[in-house]
Amino acid sequence: MLTQEGRVALEDIADLNQLKWELNSLPAVDVGDYISDLPRERRAIAFRLLNKAQAIDVFEYLPQEVQEELIGSLHDTHVCQIVEAMRPDDRAELFDELPAGVVKRLVQQLSSAERQATATILGYPEATAGRVMTTEYVRLREGLTVGEALSKIRLSDQDKETIYYAYVTDNNRKLLQVVSLRQLLFSIPDALIRDVASNRVIKAYTEMPQEEVARLMQRYDLIALPVVDREDRLVGIVTIDDVIDILEEEATEDIQKLAGVGGGDEEALSPPLVTIQNRLPWLLGVMALYIGAASAIAPFQAVISQVPVLAVIMPIFSNTGGTVAIQAVTVTIRGLSVGEVTPLDTLKILRKEILAALGTATALGLALFLLSFIWTTPGSRWVGIIAGLVMAINVFVAVILGTLLPMGIKRLKLDPAMMSGPLLTTTLDAVGFIIFLSLISLAVHVFGFKAH
Repeated sequence: MLTQEGRVALEDIADLNQLKWELNSLPAVDVGDYISDLPRERRAIAFRLLNKAQAIDVFEYLPQEVQEELIGSLHDTHVCQIVEAMRPDDRAELFDELPAGVVKRLVQQLSSAERQATATILGYPEATAGRVMTTEYVRLREGLTVGEALSKIRLSDQDKETIYYAYVTDNNRKLLQVVSLRQLLFSIPDALIRDVASNRVIKAYTEMPQEEVARLMQRYDLIALPVVDREDRLVGIVTIDDVIDILEEEATEDIQKLAGVGGGDEEALSPPLVTIQNRLPWLLGVMALYIGAASAIAPFQAVISQVPVLAVIMPIFSNTGGTVAIQAVTVTIRGLSVGEVTPLDTLKILRKEILAALGTATALGLALFLLSFIWTTPGSRWVGIIAGLVMAINVFVAVILGTLLPMGIKRLKLDPAMMSGPLLTTTLDAVGFIIFLSLISLAVHVFGFKAH
């Protein structure tokens, strides 16, 4: 990390030579973190101290909002050099966030090859293999020898994102085989590449969802995955660093949906106004849901006034059922997200969850029944019996819904994470309260039970 002297130098805008040396000698990712943490007015100053090669590397590690800010503060020549040197997939991601006028100006100043690569990626739908791939890969013709292939890799080392895999195609770019650098290094130079390369090619198609791409690479332990179009022509590769970003993005999205929060990757550091805009609609929606749940209680006000202990039992009853539901739905969504289970496994998962629910419901129902002895008198022990019974029923229903709802949503080709925790827990509250208070009302008004 930067020394204290380096930080002081930037604040004083005095001895910049020491800071310049430090910024250009540190790993790009550390410099990116340092610049991102600076006040807005200092970022451009620090970035201008970087040499060209370091500036290009650091720029790709900066958050998108900092990239956009620097593009506005640097002169066009400097910006174009950086954007030209970016990987096509990173450049396309940046262009997605920039104003159309700025993108048009930058695209016009790119070389024809980089302009074509960027246009190719931007032409595919968002969150697909085509959108996250890079067009910088090693392609070999099937007629080459191992020695010729190694020579080509040496020449292309500087401008290819990875050389650990090379892809063998015919003259029409149709993907035929894949060969690793290890295989090439330990093969006879005169051997034909087609005799060394593997015919078992794991590949993705351009419109495959990005989470399926990540799952495919994870399943087969790949550090790069070729991407082909509908005619099986090689158009790019997805690399392991992109997969890590995809997995983080998908996990963030699922967690935020489950909690009823929006905002994306930078939610934790977003300005207060942005946080309010992201959360307030969800909170207002949750408030509306709770108003609906509360309305289920309104017809039973007379019963609640006759049995005051309900005010103590009902919050426990509500919170426990909601927690059980969130546990079940979280486990199910996680299994669906990582490919551990599919909708075809619904009956198998449901069978396991039902057995678990029986044990959990019995234990929690019994626990609430025993706890009710603390708050009830001997003449109102019947309240605890009903509370324990309904607790067991509600927990059982919570586990079943927490399993079936995500599976059903997935079967409809939708994102199971849209089954948010607040929606599920509020629904369970309403159903549970109605059952519980109905039984209490029945006991009081029909069977004449008293709470004394």
